[in-house]
Amino acid sequence: MSTANPGAVEAAGRDKQTQDDPRSPSQAQPRSVRVVLLALMIAMLLAMLDNMIIGTAMPTIVGELGGLAHLSWVVTAYTLATAASTPIWGKLGDLYGRKSVFLTSIVVFLIGSALSGMAQDMGQLIGFRAIQGLGAGGLMVGVMAIIGDLIPPRERGKYQGMMAGVMALAMIGGPLVGGTITDHLGWRWSFYINLPLGAVALAMITIVLQLPAKDPGKAKVDYLGAGLLAAGITAIVLVTTWGGTEYDWTSPVILLLIFGGIAALVGFVAVQRQTAEPIMPLHIFGDRNFSLMSVIGFLVGFVMFGAVLFLPLYQQAVQGASATNSGLLLLPMLLSMMLVSLVAGRVTTSTGRYKIFPIMGSGLMVAGLFLLAQMDTGTSRLTSGLYMAVLGAGMGCLMQITMLVAQNSVEMKDMGVGSSTTTLFRTLGGSFGAAIMGALFTSRVQHEMSQAGGAAAGAASQSAQLDAASLAKLPDVAREAYQHAVSSGTHAAFTLGAAVAVVGFVAAFFVKEVPLRGAGPQEPGESGETSAPTVPPAADGKVAQPA
Repeated sequence: MSTANPGAVEAAGRDKQTQDDPRSPSQAQPRSVRVVLLALMIAMLLAMLDNMIIGTAMPTIVGELGGLAHLSWVVTAYTLATAASTPIWGKLGDLYGRKSVFLTSIVVFLIGSALSGMAQDMGQLIGFRAIQGLGAGGLMVGVMAIIGDLIPPRERGKYQGMMAGVMALAMIGGPLVGGTITDHLGWRWSFYINLPLGAVALAMITIVLQLPAKDPGKAKVDYLGAGLLAAGITAIVLVTTWGGTEYDWTSPVILLLIFGGIAALVGFVAVQRQTAEPIMPLHIFGDRNFSLMSVIGFLVGFVMFGAVLFLPLYQQAVQGASATNSGLLLLPMLLSMMLVSLVAGRVTTSTGRYKIFPIMGSGLMVAGLFLLAQMDTGTSRLTSGLYMAVLGAGMGCLMQITMLVAQNSVEMKDMGVGSSTTTLFRTLGGSFGAAIMGALFTSRVQHEMSQAGGAAAGAASQSAQLDAASLAKLPDVAREAYQHAVSSGTHAAFTLGAAVAVVGFVAAFFVKEVPLRGAGPQEPGESGETSAPTVPPAADGKVAQPA
């Protein structure tokens, strides 16, 4: 006797389900999806490439505009605006519609880029960089949320390699592109280069992207909550940026920021419990997987930003690498991350299973950081490259899986805030990683140099980050002392990173493997039309077979 298969019935009614079920991603023709994804990757590249390019151009910018004392604010203003606006962009997308809000963020970013290129003094540049940062906060969360709308989680894994590739391209190519543009076109084109890329993304998304419209009449923005959250995030970023550098950790400024930030966040939580349309609905943290992905994402940011900060420094100071091609120094880590992310995505798409990747990724991160902590003045570039590849493999297992599981854990109506919250935790993890690992590194280097004695300490301590050319001019005793100090500092920083990563490894075991929404893998026909929908995975994660 034959009975109707529930999975087949669900597949047959997929179009209706997409409209009625708030947890179901929108369906689109494969060809249109690929065009939209290309535009999204361009927008993602804009956000990630900007700081890499500007970092290379900063010496030239300071030489023309002056204002060396305010140099750090060029980066800090951008970072602050990005972090503070990220959750707000996510909520606005949920309320007013993803497409219009994302297009607005691109326009704001491009306006900030154009104005930054026209800046006549350092004060103007800092202000215009803040405008750029406001737009950048919407770019990253917009990309993730739109992908969440267009592609079911079960099929989303096969696109992970694209996102990891964009990240690797930005980190490797950013310094090279920045140096080339600055040398041949001038530093202002470091900002103007965003305009044609952004225009292409704007045109493609406007023409091709089709998402359900939202009724703005029902939307009420939680302005108080947004203000409190922005104040709290700003305080956190300033503490991690200024602590131990601009101000002592026990200075009144830092203490005021700490207590002010805590008060703002406590007030934010209280407001979120009472308002009808919270900026960050607290109920999303009631899902165990979402909370765990937020924690793991924070730790990934902590480790990744620390690695990006200290690996080039170690290779330049200890291994004598050139700073010109600094992005290439990270190639083993980034290639490994990209390849493993691609494999993890494909496996997730084909099997519907993903719990193994947070566990493997966290374990490989611990192993990679432990290996990097063993580097000393005699470690070869080949050996350090292999260690970096282990760390990259760990991050490749985690970078996109954390976002995929987090998005699968929230309803479609909360896709924006879910994506923005996960992105925010990763950003804050990076701020804490750079600050805490940086403070430990600096303390260790200063201690080692103080032990070196007189002439050596005096010669090498003139710069906190001596490059290969500067080191070559130092006396042998001073050079060896500084290299030993940097090696000791990286050992301490990566040991701390490994200890922090252990928390992620433990957390990964508590992830519950909830079946991913959407169908299993499917291939489009030659005409570009979608083939017959495959049956969604059953509760055990396996694809049910039609009766």
